[in-house]
Amino acid sequence: MSRPHFPTAVLAGVLIASAGLGLAGCASAGSTAATTPPAPSSASPSPSTQLLPPIMADLKTVDGTTVSVPLDNVIVLTGDTQTYKSWTAKIEDPTVVSFTPGKDDGSAQFNPGLSPITTGTTTVTLDNSASGAHIAFTVTVTPTK
Repeated sequence: MSRPHFPTAVLAGVLIASAGLGLAGCASAGSTAATTPPAPSSASPSPSTQLLPPIMADLKTVDGTTVSVPLDNVIVLTGDTQTYKSWTAKIEDPTVVSFTPGKDDGSAQFNPGLSPITTGTTTVTLDNSASGAHIAFTVTVTPTK
């Protein structure tokens, strides 16, 4: 009587165990596989887990306009790839929105932006110390949908 070679027996055991785990992952929806939690459905995620894309406002065209943003979103100020770090903001009613300056952390560049604080309307004036640009527009923060 011959004994199976040890590495072959170990390999066979690993393959059998892997096959068993693979079958557990393919279990029907009605079965309960303790090792495989159900994956969340990507077709209809719950409203609390949906991420909204930010509201994009181009610095070249936003002057004199009104930008609406829901309370649970943000405004990203785009269109300035050269002096994006030089923008500052004066917000007429700072209880409505807050300003985040552009920055470069060494691994990524971040545009300036505005974050809603509460519903309401305010005027935002942006100045760029490097380019001399001056922009003014209205921001309306709406309730979360």
